[in-house]
Amino acid sequence: MTTATPPLLQVQNLSKAFPLSKNTHLQAVDHVSFEIQPGESVGLVGESGCGKSTLIRLITRLLDVSAGEIRFEDTILSTIAVRQFPKSSYRKGIQLVFQDPTDSLNPRFTAYDTITEPIKRLTGMRDQPQLQARASELADWVGLPQDLLSRFPHQLSGGQKARVGIARAIALNPKLLVLDEPTSALDVSVQAVILHLLADLKERLGMSYLFVSHDLNVVRLLCDRILVMYLGKIVEAGPVEQVFNHPRHPYTEALISAIPSFEAKPHPIPLTGEPAARSTPTPMSAASMAAALRAKIGVSRLCRF
Repeated sequence: MTTATPPLLQVQNLSKAFPLSKNTHLQAVDHVSFEIQPGESVGLVGESGCGKSTLIRLITRLLDVSAGEIRFEDTILSTIAVRQFPKSSYRKGIQLVFQDPTDSLNPRFTAYDTITEPIKRLTGMRDQPQLQARASELADWVGLPQDLLSRFPHQLSGGQKARVGIARAIALNPKLLVLDEPTSALDVSVQAVILHLLADLKERLGMSYLFVSHDLNVVRLLCDRILVMYLGKIVEAGPVEQVFNHPRHPYTEALISAIPSFEAKPHPIPLTGEPAARSTPTPMSAASMAAALRAKIGVSRLCRF
């Protein structure tokens, strides 16, 4: 009898509320639960303002949680304070690739400095030949020419900066890589190259991915499962092909209908109106949310986080 492999990441009833006044809070993440298995790629989709960025900041311990639990392997990470997590031994197991490769790089650091900084901070390695060898290896893995390691961010193209950010994130061989719209700031031709690179790195290093994107076609290409987020909740989850071919929630159906198509007359599902105020949150089941969407209480003008 074989035992099931335990999840790499377990998120249970995770919530995050931001105080607006003494008695009012903004509910950015509302009792979210999901799992990621070792070696699995999970896509997280939803409109701007649905809470995706807040959720991944909670998982990567850039924000303290309001309620719920984040378990990574056999450790509950949500009990580790944000200020303490950078020094935790678990920090190198979860790494983040930021959305904008320009803003996420220190303008005073060369590509070499950027790639080796997490190695020095989290492993204590100071031997220059070892650091040079590791930086060269990582540059080769991400397709960054060796002669660019001495350059500063302003001397690199957008694709080259994206490669530096990815090399920094995989420098410590993380088990979970969180990718926050990693190609959204790049040209379409460069996007394709970076996506192929990410697929190759996943196979090479055996990592799990949590891939956040607005591009559902990219999620369909790279991910095994998909999570659909709306107003701070996961309203639908399942295998990618099942969700794309047989969406059960009207919001998911509307997102899929908005994917650009070569059809002469595409049929996107319009969603109009205003969502319920999230500053005064009330419990809402998935069924209630679906009923509201069917009544065309829409998803436009959602507040950002």
